[in-house]
Amino acid sequence: AGTLAGMAPLRVLVAEDQALLRDGLVGMLERSGMEVVAQAGDADDLLRKARAHQPDVVVCDVQMPPDHTDDGLRAAITLRSERPELAVLVLSQFLEESYVVDLVGDSAEGVGYLLKDRVGDVQTFIDAVRRVAAGGRGPRPPRVSVPIRRRRQAGPPRCARARAAGRPVAQ
Repeated sequence: AGTLAGMAPLRVLVAEDQALLRDGLVGMLERSGMEVVAQAGDADDLLRKARAHQPDVVVCDVQMPPDHTDDGLRAAITLRSERPELAVLVLSQFLEESYVVDLVGDSAEGVGYLLKDRVGDVQTFIDAVRRVAAGGRGPRPPRVSVPIRRRRQAGPPRCARARAAGRPVAQ
Protein backbone atom coordinates (compact mmCIF):
# COMPACT_ATOMS: atom_id res chain seq x y z
CA ALA A 1 0.00 0.00 0.00
CA GLY A 2 2.81 2.44 0.85
CA THR A 3 5.09 1.13 -1.88
CA LEU A 4 6.04 2.75 -5.13
CA ALA A 5 5.43 0.50 -8.14
CA GLY A 6 5.42 -2.66 -6.00
CA MET A 7 8.92 -2.07 -4.63
CA ALA A 8 9.97 -1.63 -1.00
CA PRO A 9 7.89 0.68 1.20
CA LEU A 10 8.36 4.38 0.68
CA ARG A 11 11.02 5.75 3.02
CA VAL A 12 9.80 8.99 4.59
CA LEU A 13 11.41 11.61 6.82
CA VAL A 14 8.94 13.69 8.84
CA ALA A 15 10.10 17.15 9.96
CA GLU A 16 7.68 19.03 12.20
CA ASP A 17 8.49 20.99 15.35
CA GLN A 18 5.13 20.33 17.05
CA ALA A 19 5.59 16.89 18.63
CA LEU A 20 1.89 16.03 18.71
CA LEU A 21 1.41 16.75 15.00
CA ARG A 22 4.69 15.01 14.12
CA ASP A 23 3.61 11.84 15.96
CA GLY A 24 0.23 11.96 14.23
CA LEU A 25 1.84 12.26 10.80
CA VAL A 26 4.20 9.37 11.57
CA GLY A 27 1.27 7.20 12.66
CA MET A 28 -0.73 7.96 9.51
CA LEU A 29 2.25 7.16 7.28
CA GLU A 30 3.12 3.93 9.07
CA ARG A 31 -0.50 2.71 9.04
CA SER A 32 -0.47 3.31 5.28
CA GLY A 33 2.50 0.97 4.85
CA MET A 34 5.24 3.59 4.57
CA GLU A 35 8.49 3.39 6.51
CA VAL A 36 9.33 6.49 8.55
CA VAL A 37 13.13 6.40 8.57
CA ALA A 38 13.63 9.53 10.68
CA GLN A 39 11.91 12.39 12.46
CA ALA A 40 13.21 15.93 12.91
CA GLY A 41 12.06 18.75 15.16
CA ASP A 42 14.05 21.58 13.57
CA ALA A 43 15.52 22.54 10.19
CA ASP A 44 19.12 21.68 11.10
CA ASP A 45 18.05 18.21 12.22
CA LEU A 46 16.05 17.85 8.98
CA LEU A 47 19.17 18.51 6.91
CA ARG A 48 21.33 16.12 8.95
CA LYS A 49 18.82 13.29 8.96
CA ALA A 50 17.87 13.63 5.29
CA ARG A 51 21.52 13.41 4.31
CA ALA A 52 22.11 10.44 6.63
CA HIS A 53 18.96 8.41 5.86
CA GLN A 54 18.42 9.29 2.16
CA PRO A 55 14.59 9.11 2.29
CA ASP A 56 12.39 8.89 -0.81
CA VAL A 57 10.14 11.64 0.53
CA VAL A 58 10.52 14.48 3.01
CA VAL A 59 7.37 15.79 4.70
CA CYS A 60 8.24 19.05 6.40
CA ASP A 61 6.77 22.12 8.02
CA VAL A 62 7.59 25.54 6.53
CA GLN A 63 8.08 27.32 9.85
CA MET A 64 10.48 25.49 12.14
CA PRO A 65 13.23 26.26 14.62
CA PRO A 66 15.81 27.60 14.90
CA ASP A 67 14.37 30.92 13.63
CA HIS A 68 10.69 29.95 13.37
CA THR A 69 10.44 31.67 10.00
CA ASP A 70 10.78 29.68 6.78
CA ASP A 71 13.58 27.43 8.07
CA GLY A 72 11.85 24.20 7.05
CA LEU A 73 11.20 25.51 3.55
CA ARG A 74 14.80 26.66 3.14
CA ALA A 75 16.03 23.24 4.30
CA ALA A 76 13.73 21.55 1.77
CA ILE A 77 15.05 23.80 -1.03
CA THR A 78 18.63 22.96 -0.01
CA LEU A 79 17.87 19.23 -0.02
CA ARG A 80 16.20 19.45 -3.45
CA SER A 81 19.25 21.28 -4.83
CA GLU A 82 21.47 18.48 -3.51
CA ARG A 83 19.12 15.67 -4.61
CA PRO A 84 16.69 16.86 -7.32
CA GLU A 85 15.00 13.44 -7.31
CA LEU A 86 14.02 13.85 -3.64
CA ALA A 87 10.27 14.23 -3.28
CA VAL A 88 9.15 16.96 -0.86
CA LEU A 89 5.72 17.62 0.60
CA VAL A 90 5.68 20.89 2.52
CA LEU A 91 3.07 21.50 5.20
CA SER A 92 2.05 25.02 6.10
CA GLN A 93 -0.43 26.65 8.38
CA PHE A 94 -0.52 29.69 6.12
CA LEU A 95 -1.26 30.20 2.46
CA GLU A 96 1.93 31.74 1.06
CA GLU A 97 2.16 31.53 -2.71
CA SER A 98 5.80 32.64 -2.63
CA TYR A 99 6.65 29.49 -0.64
CA VAL A 100 5.29 27.34 -3.45
CA VAL A 101 7.19 29.27 -6.11
CA ASP A 102 10.44 29.10 -4.11
CA LEU A 103 10.14 25.37 -3.53
CA VAL A 104 9.17 24.49 -7.08
CA GLY A 105 12.09 26.36 -8.62
CA ASP A 106 12.63 24.99 -12.12
CA SER A 107 10.66 21.77 -11.68
CA ALA A 108 7.33 21.03 -10.01
CA GLU A 109 7.77 17.27 -10.30
CA GLY A 110 7.99 15.56 -6.93
CA VAL A 111 6.89 18.65 -5.01
CA GLY A 112 3.71 19.39 -3.06
CA TYR A 113 2.38 22.04 -0.70
CA LEU A 114 -0.40 21.12 1.68
CA LEU A 115 -2.19 23.31 4.20
CA LYS A 116 -2.10 21.73 7.66
CA ASP A 117 -5.86 21.97 8.05
CA ARG A 118 -6.15 19.54 5.12
CA VAL A 119 -3.95 16.99 6.91
CA GLY A 120 -7.03 16.15 9.00
CA ASP A 121 -8.24 14.38 5.87
CA VAL A 122 -5.96 11.36 6.13
CA GLN A 123 -6.53 10.11 2.60
CA THR A 124 -5.70 13.52 1.06
CA PHE A 125 -2.42 13.54 2.98
CA ILE A 126 -1.47 9.94 2.11
CA ASP A 127 -2.39 10.47 -1.55
CA ALA A 128 -0.26 13.62 -1.65
CA VAL A 129 2.77 11.79 -0.23
CA ARG A 130 2.38 8.98 -2.78
CA ARG A 131 1.85 11.42 -5.66
CA VAL A 132 5.01 13.44 -4.95
CA ALA A 133 6.99 10.22 -4.36
CA ALA A 134 5.95 9.03 -7.81
CA GLY A 135 7.33 12.24 -9.30
CA GLY A 136 3.97 13.89 -9.66
CA ARG A 137 2.84 17.21 -8.37
CA GLY A 138 1.27 17.34 -4.98
CA PRO A 139 -1.67 19.51 -4.14
CA ARG A 140 -1.34 23.26 -4.21
CA PRO A 141 -3.25 25.66 -2.01
CA PRO A 142 -6.64 26.67 -3.44
CA ARG A 143 -5.53 30.11 -4.69
CA VAL A 144 -2.41 28.71 -6.36
CA SER A 145 -4.26 27.12 -9.21
CA VAL A 146 -2.32 28.50 -12.17
CA PRO A 147 0.60 26.37 -13.36
CA ILE A 148 3.58 27.76 -11.48
CA ARG A 149 6.12 27.78 -14.33
CA ARG A 150 3.78 29.66 -16.67
CA ARG A 151 2.90 32.20 -13.99
CA ARG A 152 6.55 32.90 -13.18
CA GLN A 153 7.28 33.56 -16.85
CA ALA A 154 4.15 35.60 -17.54
CA GLY A 155 5.30 38.72 -15.70
CA PRO A 156 3.65 40.64 -12.89
CA PRO A 157 0.28 39.53 -11.52
CA ARG A 158 -2.85 41.11 -12.98
CA CYS A 159 -3.42 43.31 -9.92
CA ALA A 160 0.07 44.83 -10.29
CA ARG A 161 -0.55 45.50 -13.99
CA ALA A 162 -3.93 47.09 -13.16
CA ARG A 163 -2.40 49.36 -10.49
CA ALA A 164 0.37 50.41 -12.91
CA ALA A 165 -2.32 51.30 -15.48
CA GLY A 166 -4.17 53.37 -12.86
CA ARG A 167 -7.19 51.03 -12.70
CA PRO A 168 -8.82 50.28 -9.34
CA VAL A 169 -8.03 46.95 -7.72
CA ALA A 170 -10.30 45.22 -5.21
CA GLN A 171 -8.63 44.80 -1.85
